[in-house]
Parts: sequence; C-alpha cells; structure tokens
Amino acid sequence: MSEKKQRLLSLDILRGITVAGMILVNNGYGESFEMLRHSKWNGMTPCDLVFPFFLFIVGISTYLSLSKCSFQPSAQVVWKIIRRTVLLFAIGLAINWFDHAIEGDLLSFGHLRIWAVLQRIALCYGIVSIFVLFVNHKYILPTIILLLLGYAAILVCGNGYAEDTSNILARVDLSLFGYDHLYHKSPVDPEGLLGTISSLAHVLIGFLCGKAIKVNRDVKDKVVALFVAGTVMVILGYLLSYGLPLNKRIWSPSYVLVTCGLAALLQGLLMVIIDIKGKHKWTTFFRVFGINPLFLYVASEVFAIVFGHVGISETVFNGIHSVITHPQTASLAYALSFVTFNFFLGYILYKKKIYIKL
Repeated sequence: MSEKKQRLLSLDILRGITVAGMILVNNGYGESFEMLRHSKWNGMTPCDLVFPFFLFIVGISTYLSLSKCSFQPSAQVVWKIIRRTVLLFAIGLAINWFDHAIEGDLLSFGHLRIWAVLQRIALCYGIVSIFVLFVNHKYILPTIILLLLGYAAILVCGNGYAEDTSNILARVDLSLFGYDHLYHKSPVDPEGLLGTISSLAHVLIGFLCGKAIKVNRDVKDKVVALFVAGTVMVILGYLLSYGLPLNKRIWSPSYVLVTCGLAALLQGLLMVIIDIKGKHKWTTFFRVFGINPLFLYVASEVFAIVFGHVGISETVFNGIHSVITHPQTASLAYALSFVTFNFFLGYILYKKKIYIKL
C-alpha cells in the first residue's frame, strides 16, 4: 500500500471514529451516562470532542482537496465551493424542517431553527476555502491568532460566559434572527452566529495540520509534526482555560485549542498504528463511516426523527431496558444499536464502492 493511500486511510479512520461518535452521543435514549452528554456549561466531557474533531478534519480535508489545484482560484473551483456550502447549509435546514414536518407542521418556516451542526460546517468550510484560495498562506497563523484574540475580547466585553440572555452571543442571534428561529433548550444557541468566529480558527488549525501531513514526505515526520502541534495546543488551551474556561456551547478559544490539540494527537497516533506499524485490520467498522461521513450523519438524523415519531425508538429501548435494568447502560446499549444500524447501511455502500459526496 502506498504512503498516500495509507495516509488517507488514517484520515478516513479518524473521520469514521468521529462520525460514529457523533451518532452515538446524539442518540442515547432516556438517561445517558454523564460522559455521553454535553457539558451543561463550562467544562468538557468526552461527548464534547466529536463535533470539534469533525471541524478539525474539515480543515485537513480542505487542504488536501485544494492542494490538487495548487490553491489557484478559478471559476470552476470557486463555484464548487459555493455550491457545496449552499448544499450543506440547505441540508441542515431541511433536517430542521423535517423534524417539524413529520409532526404535520409542513409550513414551519416561521419558527424554523436556522442554525445546527451542518450549517456551521457549511459556513466554516466555505469561508475557509475561499480565504485560503485568495490569501497568502503565511497569513493563516496570524489570522488564527487574531480570530481567537478577537473572539476572546468579544466574550470578555460582552458577558460571553453568562448562561442567560445577557450573553452577547444570545443577544446577537436574537436581534438578527428572532427567538422563533433559535435553539430553545438553552439561552445560547450552541451553533449560533458569533461562535462561527472561533470555529473558523478551528478549521484553519486543521488546515495547517493538513499542510503538515502533506508537505512532510516521511510518515514519521508527519507524526512528529502532529504530536508537537497537538501537545503545544493542549498545553496552551488548558493554560488559557484559567481565564477563559473550556466551553463548547460558546466555542471558547481554550476549547478550540484543546480539542484541536487532542484531534492532532489522535491523528498522529492513528498514523503510527496504521501507517507505520501497518495494523489496519481493525479499521473496517470506522472506515465504513469515514468514506461516507456526510451521508451517514444525515441518514442518522433522519432515521432518529422517524424512529422517534413512529415509536420505534421507544419500543426498541423498552425491549433493551427489560433486559438491562440499569437506565444509563440501557441508554448506551440503545445508542450502540443505532450506530450499528447505520453501520450496516454504510457497509452496503462500502461493499458496492459507492461514495456519496456533494
């Protein structure tokens, strides 16, 4: 197996681990273990790693993809970026709409939530892709620093750590989009507009790690670069957390650094296991999720909505709970069964070599 294929396999596995993790933590039924729930405010649980890991991978993939055209902007490349951005955002909106439509509310546009996971991915992918096409790459690191410092200033000056509507993130979303179009389970929309600022830095960090993977010819050099970058970011992130605590819901600068650092370390570790030691027989399960990540994530969201509406989720969980009486363990077993269901869907595509991309 060539180095290129090995490298891409390790990235597929990281992507697959992340997508499977996203489906797992999104689909616990009833009372989940604390580690499988997002932190309520400050702090970080393992559950809080999956989405930032995916944004980090978006950055790596953006570098690898655009390097094929040597980062030379053309009408065709720019149109492809715009098209993919719009489609991602539209799919995210469609999922939000479908959640209402299946209940009979087909005309839910007056209270349709604008933001969600795919919408943030779309904005970050689109903005970063255009940026790296038209701006000299020597300005990327200063841009990351400027974005994180600027966002930190917004949080400090705008009461950004307040878990109420006085928070500047909540106030901006409310004034621009209105209450009916926002997340209602907390005062601050976790995928709101201002949080995109630090998320852009997040994807740019992934982009630079993608560059380190691409330009270092020897696999060991790639691993060293990722380990050094990951360690530095984790240390800086935890030091920064003393003034700006880790917080997923506001996507704090410390959260960006720590999660990017951990993602880089995991990517380096996978390269050691897969690329250097050649141990990849265990990877099939995660590769299935890694080669069709968007399709399987969207499918999982749609199936979760349908299963919840028609009562399949409740029936399956009750059956599991009748055997596993501990509620958190039963919830985990249900989530694992749902991940397995999506795996078999992806495995059919995998065996037929069908890759669904935008």
